[in-house]
Amino acid sequence: MLSTFKYPKFDYVRPPEIVEGRDGHYPVVIVGAGPVGLAAAIDLAQQGQRVLLLDNDDTVSIGSRGVCYAKRALEVLDRLGCGDEMVAKGVSWNVGRTFFREEEVFSFDLCPQPDHHRPGMINLQQYYLEDYLVKRARQLPNLEIRFKNNVIGVTPAAEQATLRVETPDGAYTLSTDWLVVADGARSPIRHMLGLDIEGKVFYDRFLIADVVMKAEYPTERWFWFDPPFHPNQSVLLHRQADNVWRIDFQLGWQADPEEEKKPENVIPRIKAMLGGNGNEDREFELEWVSVYTFQCRRMNRFNHGRVLFVGDAAHQVSPFGARGANSGIQDTDNLMWKLKLVMDGKAPATLLDSYSEERVFAADENIMNSTRSTDFITPKSTVSKTFRNAVLGLAEHHAFARALVNSGRLSVPSFLTESPLNTPDGEPFAGDMVPGAPLDDAPVDGADAGRPWLLQALGNRFQLLYYVADASALDPATVDALHGLNEGPIPVEPIVVAARGAAPAGLRTLIDAKDRVRERYDLQPGTAYLVRPDQHVAARWRAFDPAKVRAALARATCNA
Repeated sequence: MLSTFKYPKFDYVRPPEIVEGRDGHYPVVIVGAGPVGLAAAIDLAQQGQRVLLLDNDDTVSIGSRGVCYAKRALEVLDRLGCGDEMVAKGVSWNVGRTFFREEEVFSFDLCPQPDHHRPGMINLQQYYLEDYLVKRARQLPNLEIRFKNNVIGVTPAAEQATLRVETPDGAYTLSTDWLVVADGARSPIRHMLGLDIEGKVFYDRFLIADVVMKAEYPTERWFWFDPPFHPNQSVLLHRQADNVWRIDFQLGWQADPEEEKKPENVIPRIKAMLGGNGNEDREFELEWVSVYTFQCRRMNRFNHGRVLFVGDAAHQVSPFGARGANSGIQDTDNLMWKLKLVMDGKAPATLLDSYSEERVFAADENIMNSTRSTDFITPKSTVSKTFRNAVLGLAEHHAFARALVNSGRLSVPSFLTESPLNTPDGEPFAGDMVPGAPLDDAPVDGADAGRPWLLQALGNRFQLLYYVADASALDPATVDALHGLNEGPIPVEPIVVAARGAAPAGLRTLIDAKDRVRERYDLQPGTAYLVRPDQHVAARWRAFDPAKVRAALARATCNA
């Protein structure tokens, strides 16, 4: 067990189905209480939906596992109530460096723009994230978590799915209108349903070591190709919370996993790495060691009737680029608002097809980048390795070669520009905030801001951003039209963004404190943006027209 973290032991409680000898029914059942399943459950419960979450274990993940959480995932976690804890405990970083042998050949900055609330990336052991999410989940009275409840059978039907669940006190049966599957890469439920997952397996092995030490490395991501302390292989170094350092050593496919995990074989590798870096006499302690292989693959589609797949159950990538948990959290952010509208009868079930379309697109993007990174890091032929090393040799002094260096293209949110939910532009705009784009953050001010960042004022509902120079100068007709957006089965909250002034009562005003919102969204007086609950752009116009907003809302919810 780890020395820097006390593992919680979650209580098993006899399910009422066993106590009362009856079958149960729940509107939504989510299987898997890892980061993705917990995020899904919290998101839906925060929208007022009753949720049952089942997990076959009674604690959090062992070892650091998913360690890097990108800016976009942190912004989602803000809306789930865990963002501040994550950033306070985690190690924030923006800079990564790549070395070839002993020379630095490439560096990058994940957040080159100023004035964003969250860092480009934080490093934090996965068990902390799960612990924070469980604590948040337990604050929600309509969210029930059952630990040591293992799903051993699933029978899907047109209107519901039936589950057989095994516990320490025996098995019971329950049904659900919607089943969300977040049971991991091996996904027993996916196998029970006979659903295929296809892709590429990479024949290499990597050793992960969580090492407790006080070292002199900066708070950055360091990646070595062919270092003198581990020749002909690669090494990745990250600092985590509690002075725990994550070190990944490439081993090669022929390595024996059980032998490589033995302390007598791990410790010499770490000592060799520390030597020559000012850490020769550094004391350290091994906390956790594992050997992994990986694949890049996905299901053909992520929704199958009443069964919806998220996270690793739906798609998997290599660890290079931190695209696993980050992508899974974005799956839930995309899915849960759509599922709630469908459950409330405010959107047809075809809206869930857009979940699959949008997140399959994102998965393919992640798989492409992850595969390219893996092919560069682990070349499988002499020719490929010769080319790779030539690129690395040139990269220190030649910009064209630096662009080819690939030690892991790190997780970024997908621009859903081809989504059927988007309303195409009718007027010219500059910048990146196209229909389908994830929203950029910016500082805001004013009594209605609440917290001083744009993204903290947005999300979890449809909203319209309306820009004016002076909010106090809004004419009565525009004020009435903005108020009218709140009417109808799917209300749209109007928010006035302005350089100064305050809108009339009943309209929130965000002051563009540093002119960043205007700059990043190419705003002119009268510009309006329709924003989805998951903080993607649905539509935008140079002039506010309530009829166009309603048409775009209908399109974004498959009600057109």
